Amino acid sequence: MIKMLTISPIPAFSDNYIWHLEREGEHWVVDPGDAAPVLEALRGAPLAGILITHHHLDHIGGVAELVKQHQCPVYGPASIEGVTHPLQDGDEFLLMGAAVKVLAVPGHTLDHLALLLEEPGGEHSPHLFCGDTLFAGGCGRLFEGTPKQMYGSLSKLSELPPETQVYCAHEYTRANLRFAAEAEPGNAVLQNRVNQVDSLRAEGKPTVPSTIGEELATNPFLRCHIPAVARRAADHGAAENSDEVEVFATLRQWKDNF
Repeated sequence: MIKMLTISPIPAFSDNYIWHLEREGEHWVVDPGDAAPVLEALRGAPLAGILITHHHLDHIGGVAELVKQHQCPVYGPASIEGVTHPLQDGDEFLLMGAAVKVLAVPGHTLDHLALLLEEPGGEHSPHLFCGDTLFAGGCGRLFEGTPKQMYGSLSKLSELPPETQVYCAHEYTRANLRFAAEAEPGNAVLQNRVNQVDSLRAEGKPTVPSTIGEELATNPFLRCHIPAVARRAADHGAAENSDEVEVFATLRQWKDNF
């Protein structure tokens, strides 16, 4: 019988998470911005491969050293130097006995991918590695893409099953939820989440993964269709009767300066 996949965060820099996947002695990592903490986590075990969501240095900075030491394959956007297995929207491949689906999610960067890992048999929740597109309680800045692209990407992710585990790449949750509470102050579920996250951080524990269901209920960037959120966007410059993309664009600009 196949053993359960374990997924653990490897802290890096001040607030990054490198995700460490392991099953039956096989190890993969997602977005290794720094090689040193990965090597420490491996404790001498071989690294079978690397997954990359996008090209920012805090996600790829450790790739060259890890490949040098482990001669492992690198899966990710074709635009990134060192990728041995280029991926694009709609691709599927097997990873440690699980199916991985590739989703293009431009906005934060134009080459950004999300990876949806689904265990065989349907007994376990899907796992979404979304880099800097969807955060717990927030979303990434628009460094390269347009609001329309980013909102489309977030909408694509919001259609995944609500039990999907969301593995984002940063510990930004408290700051994101402070903004979310301003964007939708009447959301009681959000207030409960703020309290839970405060408790976790007080104990030094990660606040991720979250779930798609949690994000749909509390993340303002997935709630641009909610009238209360649209009204708050109007208070910050959105036109009356704005469409969801315009509400999103206003929220993102407000958050940039929050």
